[in-house]
Amino acid sequence: MRYATALAGNPASVYRQVDLAGRTSTNDPHALVGLLYEEGIAALRSAAWAAENRRPSIKSERVSRATAVLFALEAGLDFEKGGDVSRTLATFYHGLRAQVVQASIGFDPAPFRDAANSLEEIAGAWSSVKAG
Repeated sequence: MRYATALAGNPASVYRQVDLAGRTSTNDPHALVGLLYEEGIAALRSAAWAAENRRPSIKSERVSRATAVLFALEAGLDFEKGGDVSRTLATFYHGLRAQVVQASIGFDPAPFRDAANSLEEIAGAWSSVKAG
């Protein structure tokens, strides 16, 4: 068997997997959370595109990805150290997940875009925490 055969099916997918593995190999928790935000926003924007273009299988896969990211973000909260901020974020992530799941039933791209914009706002705040 030739090794290149595995790449022939979908080289872009293989590249994304290699890129993601490289970016997650860091021990910086702040960077990993930032990566989760990036992945969540991208998944939500892709779900909006798929809804708008009536591509249910792509929409379903991207909704699954977005909800998994939101679960991961919530699971990573430290309620002892984070206090009210962690509780607020947990409520936010839970509400966003509910919005995304509800939107997955139809083909309206707006709820996915709204969710992506909301997550992007939080990601911007998270990014400024590290910079400050």
